[in-house]
Amino acid sequence: MRAELRSSMRSKRAALTLQQRVAAGFALREVLADFAPLAAAKIVVGYVAVGGELPLSEVTSLCQERAQRYCLPVLTDASNLLRFAPSSPSTPMAPNRFAILEPVVEQSELLDGSDLELVLVPMVAFDRRGNRLGSGGGFYDRTFDFLRAARRPGKPLLIGIGYAFQELDHIEPEPWDVQVDWIATDSELRACRT
Repeated sequence: MRAELRSSMRSKRAALTLQQRVAAGFALREVLADFAPLAAAKIVVGYVAVGGELPLSEVTSLCQERAQRYCLPVLTDASNLLRFAPSSPSTPMAPNRFAILEPVVEQSELLDGSDLELVLVPMVAFDRRGNRLGSGGGFYDRTFDFLRAARRPGKPLLIGIGYAFQELDHIEPEPWDVQVDWIATDSELRACRT
């Protein structure tokens, strides 16, 4: 069932034109521009959009305008956990084993999930309760597993990012799934919990 949902949503994303993706990126910036937790965060984690994911280039620009420290995920081979590296326009990038670009930095510069304030999490599909389907590798769930037992929302705040059409009525969570705290799409921002 999850594999079919992922395939269907990926097909819908892939069908978007470049203009539609760019427009969605500008719309997302507008949705998030006045979001107080984003404005207050000293460290913001984004992602490099692949496979038609909603692009964060405009949100990245917003963070740079605010002089926030912007980071991107780095896949660590040993643990299959994500760590997070500072990224700027001058940061060298290299593809990981999934051909997703990552910052090339010293190991000492990498942050753990518990060091973060706010994370923009890509989603393949989602529901209003904060359940999400990711790409299927479980990297975000493993990395933020410590949040499952924590009082939420907490630190870091997880903001799921997706197109409005990716919303489903219900996603049955798996025991290892970590829900997002907020959902931001190209049309709205909403809390998944109070």
